[in-house]
Amino acid sequence: MKSLLNISENDLKSLGILDWGYTEESTPHSYQNYMDWIKSGQHGTLNYLSDERKESRRDLLNVYPDFKSALVFIFSYQETKKWMIENNRHEIAAYSLGFEGLDYHFEVKRRLELITNLLLAKNETLKSFISLDTQPILERDLAYRSGLGWFGKNSMLINKNYGSYFIIGSILLNEKLDLSKTVMDVDHCGQCQKCIEACPTQAIDGETRTLIASKCIATFTIETFKDVEPPVGYEKSRGEIFGCDICQDVCPWNSKPLARVQSILSLKKEFLYLKNFFYELDLSQLADMFMKMTNRGLKRQFKSTAFDRPGKVGWLKNLKFWIKPSSENDS
Repeated sequence: MKSLLNISENDLKSLGILDWGYTEESTPHSYQNYMDWIKSGQHGTLNYLSDERKESRRDLLNVYPDFKSALVFIFSYQETKKWMIENNRHEIAAYSLGFEGLDYHFEVKRRLELITNLLLAKNETLKSFISLDTQPILERDLAYRSGLGWFGKNSMLINKNYGSYFIIGSILLNEKLDLSKTVMDVDHCGQCQKCIEACPTQAIDGETRTLIASKCIATFTIETFKDVEPPVGYEKSRGEIFGCDICQDVCPWNSKPLARVQSILSLKKEFLYLKNFFYELDLSQLADMFMKMTNRGLKRQFKSTAFDRPGKVGWLKNLKFWIKPSSENDS
């Protein structure tokens, strides 16, 4: 990884940044693919992707009218993923614990603010807008335009050197920087079908490189808040109860990056309970704890983490599928 203007390579690495890119293009290359995905209904119940904000995603100028350039960063959670693989723990998606237990929206924003302050300190006329996946921006396309990877068949952005175990964060700027524009990467998936073949619910449309949300385990376990039936094939998964990393875990482009990192599950002091909560209790005990919580209590319990999103009903839905009835346990 190269240094960034007045920010050293070591400083960037200390923020968990694997790589960064630069672009001056405001319009996404994949916007029509995104619209076709919406029109086909593959977004399912993810209405925040199909509401009026879909028009904003057509151009970064709709979100930040002063846009002239963007710096895009990929933030690693590889060490956590490696720990989970080595310990055969797949119930929780690695990103959810990958930022020391803190919801990545808070932590990545904090790191982007640090970078922004360093840039602004050297340029008084520079103004910025921090972008995460909460804004109506096609952030994977922005990273693609910045030369940080290509769209895998599982729709993930894949980086040739670092795989896909990362979170994308960007800084939109009101000025062009004295940086060369990065060449966009080409497709390196070739004829590989591993992610498609490994998905137990057949949620990957390899032809369009999109996900069928109604079949996706991550959508079911994180974004579905009602007590509904799981997608067909869920029973063939590894027991995922929050998110799903299956398509990433089988991707050949993730093998070498993981081999280079240490296996670490690092949690902030206030989040140490998460390891005990999800890995020491059996599923019946976990379900009992959720049953006793109110929604307000759940929000309080998981404040500042990713785990408050499904809500009480959503969590119980996820867990009950994997808990055998008492009659089965006694047999």
